Order: sequence, then structure tokens, then C-alpha cells
Amino acid sequence: MKLLKPSWVSHNGKPIFSVDIHPDGTKFATGGQGEDSGKVMIWNMAPVLREEDEKNDNVPKMLCQMDNHLACVNCVRWSNNGLYLASGGDDKLVMVWKRAALIGPSTVFGSSNKLANVEQWRCVTILRNHTGDVMDVAWSPHDVWLASCSVDNTIVVWNARKFPEMVTCLRGHTGLVKGLTWDPVGKYIASQADDHSLKVWRTVDWRLEADVTKPFTECGGTTHVLRLSWSPDGQYLVSAHAMNNSGPTAQIVERDGWKTNMDFVGHRKAVTVVKFNPKIFKKKQKNGSSTKPSCPYCCCAVGSKDRSLSVWLTSLKRPLVVIHDLFDKSIMDISWTLTGLGMLVCSMDGTVAYLDFSLDELGDPLSEEEKNSIHQNIYGKSLAITNTEVQLSTTVIENPEMLKYQQDRGSLGGLGGRAQNQPSGGALGPGGPGGAEAPKVNSVMNGESLEDIRKNLLKKQVETRTADGRRRITPLCIAQLDTGDFSPALFNSAPILPSGSSLSNQLNPALNSDSRDPVPVLVPVQVPGPGSGLRTTQDPSKDDKDEVKAGLLLSSASKMEPMKALDSRFTERSKATPGVAIASTAGLGPADGRPRDAVSACRDANKSKDDTSSDSEDKMAAINKNLAFGKRKAELLLDGAEVVEKRKKGRPRKDKMATAAPQPFPPGAPGPDGGASRTAAPPLAAAAATLKLPTPSTQKAFSLQVSSDPSVFLEVENDVSVVAGSKLSQLRCSRDGRDWNTLLPCSVVTAAGSSEVLAVACEDRMLSVFSSCGRRLLPSIQLATPISALHCSAHFVMALTSGAALSVWDVQKQTALVRNESLMTILAGGDVSVSQSLLTQHGVPVIGLSNGKSFCFSSSLETWTLVADRADSLVQGADFRSCLPSHDAPVISGPLAVMQGRHLNAGRLASRLSSVPHQLQQSMTLAFLENQLAASLALQSPAEYRYWLLVYARFLVHEGSEQRLRFLCKELLGPVHKSAASSWEPTTLGLLKRDLLQELLPVIGENLQFQRLFTEYQDQLELLRK
Repeated sequence: MKLLKPSWVSHNGKPIFSVDIHPDGTKFATGGQGEDSGKVMIWNMAPVLREEDEKNDNVPKMLCQMDNHLACVNCVRWSNNGLYLASGGDDKLVMVWKRAALIGPSTVFGSSNKLANVEQWRCVTILRNHTGDVMDVAWSPHDVWLASCSVDNTIVVWNARKFPEMVTCLRGHTGLVKGLTWDPVGKYIASQADDHSLKVWRTVDWRLEADVTKPFTECGGTTHVLRLSWSPDGQYLVSAHAMNNSGPTAQIVERDGWKTNMDFVGHRKAVTVVKFNPKIFKKKQKNGSSTKPSCPYCCCAVGSKDRSLSVWLTSLKRPLVVIHDLFDKSIMDISWTLTGLGMLVCSMDGTVAYLDFSLDELGDPLSEEEKNSIHQNIYGKSLAITNTEVQLSTTVIENPEMLKYQQDRGSLGGLGGRAQNQPSGGALGPGGPGGAEAPKVNSVMNGESLEDIRKNLLKKQVETRTADGRRRITPLCIAQLDTGDFSPALFNSAPILPSGSSLSNQLNPALNSDSRDPVPVLVPVQVPGPGSGLRTTQDPSKDDKDEVKAGLLLSSASKMEPMKALDSRFTERSKATPGVAIASTAGLGPADGRPRDAVSACRDANKSKDDTSSDSEDKMAAINKNLAFGKRKAELLLDGAEVVEKRKKGRPRKDKMATAAPQPFPPGAPGPDGGASRTAAPPLAAAAATLKLPTPSTQKAFSLQVSSDPSVFLEVENDVSVVAGSKLSQLRCSRDGRDWNTLLPCSVVTAAGSSEVLAVACEDRMLSVFSSCGRRLLPSIQLATPISALHCSAHFVMALTSGAALSVWDVQKQTALVRNESLMTILAGGDVSVSQSLLTQHGVPVIGLSNGKSFCFSSSLETWTLVADRADSLVQGADFRSCLPSHDAPVISGPLAVMQGRHLNAGRLASRLSSVPHQLQQSMTLAFLENQLAASLALQSPAEYRYWLLVYARFLVHEGSEQRLRFLCKELLGPVHKSAASSWEPTTLGLLKRDLLQELLPVIGENLQFQRLFTEYQDQLELLRK
């Protein structure tokens, strides 16, 4: 460890009350007393880190000085994205600063020319509400909110998207509030005050969740600040200024039940500040030693009035380092670098110290993926709740129904907050936060609870054995059961917003994986004897039991492998969307004689797969990296169809087009002769002349499951016997234990099925369709070119041929919905190939291309319509997170969700676009939501249409777009009196429009601005009912 005290960081000898390092680590801010005002200063980090920069006069040390505060500054904090700096002071104001374009070097007012501002920072907003000194400010995990606390005993939460809008004022403390910290998961905010209490508030309804007083009852005297801190895994909250046996401690509060059994002991005077390292660490592996899975742990720094600093690792019994007499006066603030290896500390004596740690001392920081997997394991996902709509509190409510919706909204918020407190599995005990009385609310999807879905998934797993006897579970593919989209930036400087469904679905334990081991990231260890150490505050008679318990905790944690939580996300996805059939693509493996070509084909295929495959396929590719050479890929067919057999390596096509394009695998297994399956390679000239899609190869035998409810298995055996010189193939089908079989006069290339129909395509380009009980439904259909992909869904059959022609038949009505439609229109221009194809339950064919676009063929419009585009900038810029249904929404799944996959983390760039005018972002979001509605209509997906309609309506309500909202209500209500001239249809996709309007009314009731509109349409609906 290195220790440095840069003497040039100073406020001219005046106290420095706060310090904070910028997320990118290039600068840091200090706040404190100026000559006759408050002073905020921004300093360059380079001279602190490197001695040569410190000696180099051309490297500026001070970047900017701001004297706008009228009195002493108590706190400075950078936003997580680094764009803003918030400062709070004794002048009762919170100022938010943003960097401005440099007009030229400006000198600090009243100083010599040496003090020139290198950067311009201007105050973009002043937040006025407190009636006393502002003591602390804190940004929420996604910079959605900014909280400030004051000696007026209140905490104010501001809407960081719409300064200076106030979200709420939290009242409940009876003493000066001197510290704030946000839960990294975004579910709580904690505050500590001079009233000897620490309070935890829920962000879903801003009500009090817990009031911790026991560790503070003995506290006498006071400290200038009480800066508490939450651990990066969210499991522990550590307070300042607690007492245990009349000794000052930093109290550890567990998220599980807000228990207070542990504390950090050893400081001689009151603890003023606690700060957790943003990283989670694991033990550094010695060179050459076997990598044992070690228990992850956290690192925490504690500063005190006794002028000393201690740094703790939660895996050690005693502090890692204690530095006495580091300053002449009390420590006031601590800030870690985002890398987790550097720390700045400031003191009331007006100096700062920089501590530089090495990996050998702290350990290896977990990567963002590993950290996210721990969060995923404990909480299921990040739950940054972002409904920042504020009521117009001064408005008189004219309608009793409106009042009911306003009240319901409040109480539902409370219920939602409690329900979300129950994290998964063993992470928290049954009496989770909020105690045993917290009601358990189960999320329900399509009438099934998610717990039931999870159990059913396990039953449906299909197990196979490889040649060497190893078990293999065929990966099941689910569309959007949970996006699990845990971007590394979630806990990093660049804020990334979670996708639609990841927020719409703040679910309970049920969603959370099979690996239900608790993950105690911070492990309390009992320390025998007095002195400095991490001590459990319990009765001495329980010592032995405690030691055993601590040991158990260690062992259970050390069992957790870093990737376990990641794997759990894939099993969550293991239920196929009913009525959606997907052909997934995979690279072909290396074949004899052409290793280099094969590898490049594989690389191309995998690359294009990463760009285009759906969410769940991406995840499968990530798990089965070792299977990337074409050992086996699942093909998701209708009704949860799973391919049972494994596949042998194939040979890449010779022509260039096939090398660049991903090759769909046929469902099927290698024949007993063990010969590698081959892809038919047409002559180069022919390939250039016509659009050629890859075709599946013929195999000796294969089997597949085409439906899981009822259970239907299909087995094909080619060349079973030879009669009069022609080879016969046998088709065998088992439905709920009852078998039937039939013979075909030619080898079967591929097969598909649903619970109602089965289709097989033969080498002679004949397509045969059978009912699920074995009766032939249509005479054989002659295809123009060999089959490329075949799908069945409900009573529809879709054939895509190698000549890029698409046909869809309705077997029930014996009609063609799509007649030999060419894919030329959508494949024209550029090197584009088909990466995915599916057929919805309503017989709408959907084609996904390698460029990220997905089209469906509309039989009513007789044209190709674009339903998803992963490169669409509207998707990137749309910010509708605050409009997602909060706690009661089922997970949305359907063909649109499958095609958009995890690339629909809409709002991905939304917060980076915060410099974009609000008007532009509003227009982008509006355009995106209207696209989603149109795409749901084109795909005839009623569940998705209803979901996006509610999101769209909520967005219009939040943005106050009365004209569009009125138009939407008018369209749903329709004409009150029937007339011959009216072309209004009462239903859309089978949903009654007036029922949809009834669902929209409570959403409109959330905004008092629209109470006239609400009353008008509610009255009309009532009249129509009567």
C-alpha cells in the first residue's frame, strides 16, 4: 500500500468536508469552506497518481473552482454517468453542475492569474426545498433520482430527469439527518440522523421499511456527519457512530430482516464515515496453485473522529490496515476509485490523503459479469424502479372514481414494495425484510404461477448420452421469460437501462434459478477476545454455536462457483413460447481435408449468430462455447418442441455464399454408419444465378418431439425396405403413449409438427401433411425447389424452399394463406441471409435476417412488413421505462419478443442521450411505441398488442399528450349509436376494444391533469353498459 498526502489539494487552510472521485478516475471534486462562501473545487487526478505529472508544470492540478454556494459546502457527489456533480451546503441549497464548453481560460475571481480554470463547470439547476443546512447528497443507481438530507430533519428526493421537480419529501427523523446511501439494487434508500436511528425507506412507495435504533441508544455527543454505506452486493448496510459496550463501532445491518448482530470495532472515538469499495473481490490465486472456488468478499473503509482510518476485508477477522493520526482533525469523507484500488480521504484540517492498494493486498476484483451473476443469484435482477411521475398535489379531485384510483395507486404501490422484498431462494429467510408480515404476492403468467412454470420446465428437460457416456441436457429455448439483461454498465459509469420486460417483471423468488444456495458475500467471522476486530454482539454463552455458524456460512459461500448464477438465468428460459417455431442457426464443424475453411465458416456463422440470433440462442451459444463446432444445437419447434438426438459434424459448402451465411441444422441424428451428414453443394453458377437457401441433408434416421402438451414424438427411418426397386421410408408417431406409423415412397429430409398437424418433406420435393392421429389431410404437395425450413403451428404449415420461396397453408380450411411468395424483396441488396424463421399460432410467417431485420408476410396486405430491426435508432433512444407496469404485469412473450430478443433493451442509450432535448427523446419514444403496436397487429399477437397498448397509454399520460390520448380513447370507444356508415370494428385481434378502454381508465386516472377526459369516457362506458 502506498500513502500520499498531496499538499497542493487545499482550500487555503479551510476545512474540506467532502471528496468524491469522478467515475472515469481522471478528476475528483472537493467541497468545503471558502474565504467568505462555500467552495467546490475540481482537481486533476493525474498529479496524484504519477509523480512526474505532479512535477510537470504543464499538467494542471486544479481544473475548476466554483464559489456559487453562499455558505460552507458539506457534500459533493458525481452522478454515476459522470455528467453531473451535485453539491449541498449550509446555504440550504443543492446545486447541480455540468461541464460547459470552454470559452477561454477564465481566472478565479479576485485571485492572481495563476489560478485559471482549465475546465468550465456551470450550475445548471438549483434545488430549493430544505429549510436547514444540506448535509449529504446521493445519486440513485441509474441516476433516476437525487436525494438530499438536511438538519431540517427531512430527506428530499428529486427527479434527476426533470430538475428541479421534487418526487417526495421523507419525514420521520426527529433529529438532524446527516447521511444517505442508496441500495445498489435500487429498492431502498437509507438515512442516518442525530435522533439515534437509522431508517430504511422503500423506493416503490417512499414509505418506511425499517427503523434501526438498538445500536445507537448509548450514543452520546454527535459528529459533524454520519456517512453510512451499502455493500456492493446489497446484502449489508454499515452505519456510522454506533456504540457497543460503550465502545464506538460501525454497525453492520443485514438486509435479511435488518438484523444488527455484527459491527466493526476498534476506533477510539465516534465513527464519522463508512465507505464500501465498489468492487466485490475474491482471493488472489498463487501462481501454479489450483484455482479453488473461493468465497467472494467486500472491502470497506472506516474513518473516525480519532483521526484514524481502518480498511476491512469481510473475509478477515481483523482490519487489513489501520492508519493512526493520518490527519490533525476528524476524517470527514472517503471516496474509492471505480477500479477499487485507490482511495481519497479528506479531513476537517483541510488536507486530503490518497491510498493506493495492490491486487495482492485486496484480492482479484470480480468482473462485471461475475458481480452481476451474484446480483442475479440474490435478487433475480436489478430492480431500479423508475416511476417518477409526481402528482399535481394542488389539484382538486372532482370525480370520486378518480379519487379511488389515486388511493388505490398509493396502496398498490405499498403492496408492490413489500412483495418485491422477498428475494429468491435461500438468500433471505422466510421473514425477509419487513418481517414475517410482508405479504407474499406471486407473479402469474397465463394463469400459471412462475413457480409452477419453473417446476414444469424441469420435468420437460430431455436428457441424452454422448458416445463416452456423459449426460447432456438438450437446451430448451424460451422467448423472453426474463430478459436477464444484466449489462456490465449497470453498476458502472455509463448507465444502461434495462429492457421492457426486465422491469415489467419485478418478480419474486419463483423466477430465480435452480441454484438456490444462499450467497453470503460478506461473511461474518467471530473474533475471540477484545481489541480491534469484527465482533458479533451476542451473549458470550452462545460463542461456540456462533463459531460453528460462521464456519457454515463460509462453507456454503465457498461452494458457490462464479458462473452458477449465470447458468441459472438460462434454465429460467427453458419454456418455449406456445405457438412459436424457430429454426436456430449454427456454424458447421470442421470436416476432413478443409480445416481452415471450416474454422472460418464456423467463425462467420457464429459471428452472424451473435448479431442475429434471439436472446435465448445467444445465451445458449455462451454456455455451449465448447459445442460451437456443431456438436448439437437445439431447434425450437412448436409447443416447446425439442430435438432429442445429437448431430455429427457437417461439411461447409464450397460456394462463397454458403460460407458467409449461417446454416440451419436439420432436425435429426446421424445414421448408425456414423457417416458425417453433408450439405448438398450446387454448382457455383447455379448459386450465383438464383437465391439459394441452405437445405438440410438426408439422414438414415432421426426423431424429434413436436409438442409437449399433448406429448407428441416423431421418428423417421429412411430406406427401411426396398419394394420393386424403390426404397420405402417409415414415419412413426407417438401421441400420449398411442403410436401409429405410415410409409412414404422416398427418403424424408425434414419434418415438423404441432399438436394438431405433422408435415414431412421428402427428397423428391414432395410435402405430405398428416393429422396428429396419422390420417393424411392433403394430397402430396409438389414444391418447386428442395425444402430449406419447415414449420407447423396449430393447424398451419409453412414451407421455405431453397429457391427462397415461402408458402403457408391453412390445413383446416384447405386454403393457401401465402402462395409461393419470393424472399427476393427482403434479401435484395447486400450480403444478407436468413438466420431465423418462425410461424405464429395465427399462421403469420416471420423471417429473421442476418442484418438484424425481421419481416412478416401480411396475407391481408399481400406484402412484407418490417416487425423488428435491431439496428433501429428509435429502439436505442426510446425511454419508456417509467411507463412499464410495475408489480402486477405478467412477463410478456410472443413472436415479437422472440424476434426482438434481448436487443430490445430499449432506452439503452436513453440516459446517455440526456443531453438530447426532451422533445426529441419524447418523439423517439412515441415513434418506437407506435411501431411496437403496429408490429403486434401485423403478427396477430393479442397479448403483446394489449401489453404495448398499456405502455403507450401510460407514456401519453406521463407526457401529458392529451390530443393523442383522446384519439386513442375515441377509437376504443367507437360510435355510441350504430349506423350503416360506420366501419368501426368492436374487436381487434379478438380483444374487445371497450374492455381495453376499461383497462386504460385507471392509467388515465393516475394523472389529475386528465380528470375531465377520464370522467367523459367513464360516463360513456357506463351508459353503453346499461
